[in-house]
Amino acid sequence: MTTPMNSENLQTFIDAHRLAAAILPMDAHTATVEEAARALGVDTDRIIKSLVFMAGEQPIVVINNGLARVDRKKLAACLGMNRKRVKFARAEQALAATGYVVGAMPPFGHRENLRTLVDAATAELDTVYGGGGDIDAMMQLSLPELLQMAHAEVADISE
Repeated sequence: MTTPMNSENLQTFIDAHRLAAAILPMDAHTATVEEAARALGVDTDRIIKSLVFMAGEQPIVVINNGLARVDRKKLAACLGMNRKRVKFARAEQALAATGYVVGAMPPFGHRENLRTLVDAATAELDTVYGGGGDIDAMMQLSLPELLQMAHAEVADISE
């Protein structure tokens, strides 16, 4: 079994790349976008979700924001494959690919470099908050840092 990475691993990545991103310890696990937004005192659109999908056998990270849902048909078209070949990764697949447990997933600093797609609506924001490496941590970061560090491609992939 893969030993999960945590906010210390993420902080090491942030420091090594001299990023302005900051890990914010939370008083409780913020399981939903609404809970995270409320705890941080920000609009739900500022909360990003880093989701792992399997495109065939290949894990990819998809980042969208707020209450938006990924449109698998648009995602498959963006990847140039049949929609049936694009599925949410199982929790153990996401952990194996990124090193982080679902619910704590940062948008970068993963165990391996993964293709990353950022929804076009998310790319219009300046500062966002995403997984901070632990279920009781969030990370504040700028969109330019996210796009640069994740080597992300911007695409219209939300419903």
